[in-house]
Amino acid sequence: MSAPKAASRILPLIGAFVLGLALVLGGIVYLTTRGGSPIASAVAAVGGPFLLEDQNGKPVSDQDLKGRPFLVFFGFTHCPDVCPTALFDLSQMMQELGPDADRTAVLFVTVDPERDTPAALKDYLSNFDPHVRGLTGSPDAVNAMIKAYRVYAKKVPLQGGDYTMDHTAVVYLMDKDGRFVAPFNLKQPPEQAAAELRRYL
Repeated sequence: MSAPKAASRILPLIGAFVLGLALVLGGIVYLTTRGGSPIASAVAAVGGPFLLEDQNGKPVSDQDLKGRPFLVFFGFTHCPDVCPTALFDLSQMMQELGPDADRTAVLFVTVDPERDTPAALKDYLSNFDPHVRGLTGSPDAVNAMIKAYRVYAKKVPLQGGDYTMDHTAVVYLMDKDGRFVAPFNLKQPPEQAAAELRRYL
């Protein structure tokens, strides 16, 4: 692949990541500067109730995760680069956790429910650690979670009638009560990422 073509693929992905991170952090800063407790404002900024289904067709809600910290990443199975890389890094971290992996959760929430059925998610996630749960549902249900987590997601038409998705590429760290803590750093070694997540067990 030539340098210009490579750049044309990579730059939009970087832009989506930066935009998503800016939306998350900007929302928190906006709320914290309006007065009140910064912690309470951050809680209000990101997260909330949801009801979707996993890759096995089992209903999953925010209530099912109470009592354990969890990570949330939004993406889609046709994602060429960012999503598989993030899921690979998350899988390595979960393997580093060992038995503690059962005390937390990783959610891969689709931004493309039109194509990402439970069966499609199950096939896709078979390449990653089994602790990673894929979530999908009706467009309305998925959009409600996208909105609650302040995620940017947009369908981008391609030639030939196909499409891709631009989306936020931030991993959200949620505590045992389902409250947003901070964006989770996946750029650190797996053992350090695992140690960071253990702090919230």
